[in-house]
Amino acid sequence: MSTVAAQGLRKTYGTTEVLRGIELHLESGSVLALLGPSGCGKTTLLRLIAGFEPVDDGTITFDGRVVASASHFLPPERRGIGYVPQEGALFPHLTVEENIRYGLNRRCNCQERLQEVLALTGLQGLGGRYPHELSGGQQQRVALARALAPQPSLILLDEPFNALDLDLRHSLCEEVVQMLRGTGATTILVTHDPVEAFATSDQVAVMQAGTIRQCASPRDVYWCPADATVARLTGSTIFLPGQARDGVVHCALGELALHEAVRGLNGQVQAMLRPEQLCWSPASSGVSAQVLSQSFRGDHTVVSLVAHGLQLRLRMPTLQAPAHDARGSIVVHGACMAYPA
Repeated sequence: MSTVAAQGLRKTYGTTEVLRGIELHLESGSVLALLGPSGCGKTTLLRLIAGFEPVDDGTITFDGRVVASASHFLPPERRGIGYVPQEGALFPHLTVEENIRYGLNRRCNCQERLQEVLALTGLQGLGGRYPHELSGGQQQRVALARALAPQPSLILLDEPFNALDLDLRHSLCEEVVQMLRGTGATTILVTHDPVEAFATSDQVAVMQAGTIRQCASPRDVYWCPADATVARLTGSTIFLPGQARDGVVHCALGELALHEAVRGLNGQVQAMLRPEQLCWSPASSGVSAQVLSQSFRGDHTVVSLVAHGLQLRLRMPTLQAPAHDARGSIVVHGACMAYPA
């Protein structure tokens, strides 16, 4: 399979339109993250691509071949996909090997392929165990191994690490996606976690209310969000009212350079900065500021301060955090995005 594409995709349940004209294009061998809040349509889109449900309107194509439209439906078993659901859905009465073997064609060399997949997913020596004898992370590896066993050209991951502890979830997700890149499979990952999406994907499609608001590289989505909604869905933000003119914004933090994507804006705008663009300085090298309070978080401290009547919260390394009531200044690094007010 070289590409996966969706054009004008719509899906309605009762009177609720869940997907509203989805447009998507994914190159062969790449990784796409579908990012958005609960209820935005991520899992529904994944299920339509998988073939678990029919589309109401629009088309889905694999390598230019239509697999789903309002008048055509190719069943999931003929789409060449591997699907890993949120809960893993392992058969509790089958061993690891038996779970993985379940999806294999009996005409292939099952034992050889089984050993390949066990090695690929780091499950060597665990083939004889039952799901209840495994950790949560190991269970998800088994679910992945079962999906990979038939050598699909498209892997669909529906928040498969959601039940794991945060650190384990992030590390396992990165490890699994790196593993999938090695197989050459095209991959779609559903997640509500921006960190997970940014760390693993080639493209991030940000969804809200059944639409894709932006689909671009992780860096572009983070630093150049298409609108204020995308900015809020992809990380912490600071919005400032200002006046745009000649490639800069005049606001409470002084003159801020506009990102090249919005350099032509003029008039009243909302400027957007990421908190890490703001740095505290004990010297008078920027906009005067005073610390109001601190919140210790271990490896970092959240510092509340006021600058020109504007209250801000900055996340700073604990050893660099200023003292309560300290006076200094705020220095802004990099360009800002802006949106018409």
